[in-house]
Amino acid sequence: MAEPDTAPERHAGALLAQIDRILSNAREREGNAKSQIHAVDPRFRKSARNLLHYLALRSEDIRPLQEQLARMGLSSLGRSEAHVMASLMAVRGVLGQLVGEHFEPDTPPVTFDDGIDLLARHTEALFGPAPPDRHVRIMVTLPSEAADDRVMVRNMLTEGMDCVRINCAHDDPDAWRRMADNVRWASEQTGRTCRILMDVNGPKMRTGPIEPGPKVVHWRPHRDARGHVVAPARIWLSTPGARPLRQTDIDAVLPIDGALLDHIEVGDHLRFRDTRGKKRALDILEHLSTGYLAVSYESAYVESGTKLKRRRTQSGQTDRAVTVGDLPAADSFLLLRRGEPLILRRDMRPGKPAERARDGSVQVPASISCTLPQVFADVQPGDLVKLDDGKIEGIVQAVSDDEIHIEITYAKEEGSKLRADKSINFPQTSLHISGLTPKDLEDLDVIVQCADMVGLSFVNSTDDVLALCDALAERSAGHIGIVLKIETQRGFEQLPDILLTALRRYPLGVMIARGDLAVECGWERLAEVQEEILWLCEAAHVPVIWATQVLETLAKKGQPSRAEITDAAMSERAECVMLNKGPHLLRAIQTLDDILKRMQAHQMKKTPMLRNLFVARTR
Repeated sequence: MAEPDTAPERHAGALLAQIDRILSNAREREGNAKSQIHAVDPRFRKSARNLLHYLALRSEDIRPLQEQLARMGLSSLGRSEAHVMASLMAVRGVLGQLVGEHFEPDTPPVTFDDGIDLLARHTEALFGPAPPDRHVRIMVTLPSEAADDRVMVRNMLTEGMDCVRINCAHDDPDAWRRMADNVRWASEQTGRTCRILMDVNGPKMRTGPIEPGPKVVHWRPHRDARGHVVAPARIWLSTPGARPLRQTDIDAVLPIDGALLDHIEVGDHLRFRDTRGKKRALDILEHLSTGYLAVSYESAYVESGTKLKRRRTQSGQTDRAVTVGDLPAADSFLLLRRGEPLILRRDMRPGKPAERARDGSVQVPASISCTLPQVFADVQPGDLVKLDDGKIEGIVQAVSDDEIHIEITYAKEEGSKLRADKSINFPQTSLHISGLTPKDLEDLDVIVQCADMVGLSFVNSTDDVLALCDALAERSAGHIGIVLKIETQRGFEQLPDILLTALRRYPLGVMIARGDLAVECGWERLAEVQEEILWLCEAAHVPVIWATQVLETLAKKGQPSRAEITDAAMSERAECVMLNKGPHLLRAIQTLDDILKRMQAHQMKKTPMLRNLFVARTR
């Protein structure tokens, strides 16, 4: 019986032809982009060429080629991002030897060592030197308190923070300047370099204002599982603005004019009709320095102007009425249900909830304004719309000059609440929106004085990048690095061209803004999309910030979820990881610092690092 022919040289010729075709495509793509390469910063020239080579490599499905190369014990090209031509030429050289062909490789623009060195160099130029025991930086979004608490900032640096982000969507220029001053002070105190990133808001679409709700408070007693009252509701009566001494025990606050409040005594019985016309009562239980504590054994809805008729318990005589003062407006929102309409308006009139018939059907649709009315020219019937970070979804039914009519297709079973200042996304729509708003240009005047980097939010096209570069040039801000925040589907789809344009500016980074990006691309695609961003940026030797909801429950509640720990471990593949603010932020910094130090012994970008394993040593 004949031995099967498994000699690798039998297949080497076919594989060699595939490699040669990829090499030819890579050289052709580079040749067609000479003007783009010439325009980039000289420090990014090699990186621009390598990015073009990577795009040529990834323009076809090479999985069958990878499998065959791996079976022959050769590189499968799965780690070629940082040095594409060097990887291709190395594989081609071995295949050539197998078929007896002499091969003199060209000198690749980026060698294996160059790929690692260029990314490290560009990362240090943007974020500053890495800490001695960790190569991935930690960035922290500063809370408002950092403007006045420099010790807080120093403690963050001591625990492992390497960079800060100041979000210009919050606070004001004076607060931003104080934050930046405190960062510089903390850096001097600790001897740790700390670069500052400041975001411009960009053209983020949000819902406009909503008509204030009624000035009503509601309370109800505490009941057991069978509906029996086990504790009354506790109501605080005081002059307007006076705070209860034991706020945690209070279910509602009623403001009462001071002159009328003087007529109340402990033991009084206050009777009234609530907004539903139901007879209700309050019993005055205790007098404290700033007001009276009352209890109620029935639920009630009380509005401004409600008359509380006082009855003395000893005589049973009804005395003069006490009037409830001006109450704060109730939380206003639109309740949206599946299958119901919503009107998105161009003008900024306050939104209104739906008007409903007795059976609950909608007679007049809910309406709310959009903060970027220019999108009305781009939206078409059939387009998908996502509201409030994707918690509500709908389909556009009709578009006019002034209104977009939407049918809600996804909401909670009982309906979802849409409030003012919530996100609006049209992920399938090509929106022609300028990347810089008038507010952004005003904020840049402060940013160039305080920051080392400026974050460009909602990058959608090369025009957005050029607009920022021009704005910085007008302000003589050549020292400012740029961070491109990729948070829209269009921005992701245009990323190769965006990168090639942005490479004209040095230094440069990319932030994977995973919150909006997940809404735009769909949660199920987020892992895939963030992988592709990491690959493209590594090919361009551009550092990446892994952002949004990293260790979020740990920062906010003090205890991380298991999924968050895994996500933080995966973030080691980026050059920087960003934490958001929370009361347990210092612990989150400590935990992330520990995770990143541990993971860098196991993983370098996509490559597993095969350090010795304890479980292997014990067997």
